Amino acid sequence: MELLGPIVNGFGIVVGTLIGLFFSRIPERFKETVMSGIGLTVILIGLSMSMTSDRIVVILLSLLTGAIIGELFDIDEKLNRLGGFIEAKFKSNTQSESKIAEGFVTASLIFVIGALAVVGALDSGLRGDHEVLYTKSFLDGFVALVLTTTLGIGVIFAAIPVLLYEGGIALFATQIDRFVSESFLDLFIEDMTSTGGLLIVAIGLNLIKVTNIRVANLLPSLITVGFILYAYTQIELLF
Repeated sequence: MELLGPIVNGFGIVVGTLIGLFFSRIPERFKETVMSGIGLTVILIGLSMSMTSDRIVVILLSLLTGAIIGELFDIDEKLNRLGGFIEAKFKSNTQSESKIAEGFVTASLIFVIGALAVVGALDSGLRGDHEVLYTKSFLDGFVALVLTTTLGIGVIFAAIPVLLYEGGIALFATQIDRFVSESFLDLFIEDMTSTGGLLIVAIGLNLIKVTNIRVANLLPSLITVGFILYAYTQIELLF
């Protein structure tokens, strides 16, 4: 079953969020310090991922083209609008004071961007091996727990884009060998990991309030990196 891994991953986020709700009533200054710690850890993770590839030109062009596409479609605004819609619906029923939209957007970006999401989903689709996504479900569950203590119940809704994203990749992976070679796929994973690592660094900087980068508007770079890499490899063959 190709979707078993993504389903378990989504379930892990839900469980982590529900456990985190029990620790949400801690003093505000504790929450601020915890969030700073999370932000610094996220930056460290992003930096380590960004070192995966040495094809700097591919990464740069991917980010530039991705940024242009993201700004044209204003993905960040649409994602925040979706979070606001969820927040409005949730508050109308429970009068919750938690920052649901922020929790949804921040958690979605953290859980979706990264090598484990892509590699794990590819393994689920190509080989029916869900081990990577099982591991990711534990990691995401713990991160969801910690995020929930500061951002509230909104984190739980991140399970939906995670399931759709990883599930889509897993289903596509069942047919991917018809389109690309294994060697190109390895290069793609390297460059996408580096690109995603830089996006994760941006998330971390936003969490510690150093920057206010519209990270969602950079998400198309995770797709354009494949096209840029293909052009790069073809040019290398010519020279």
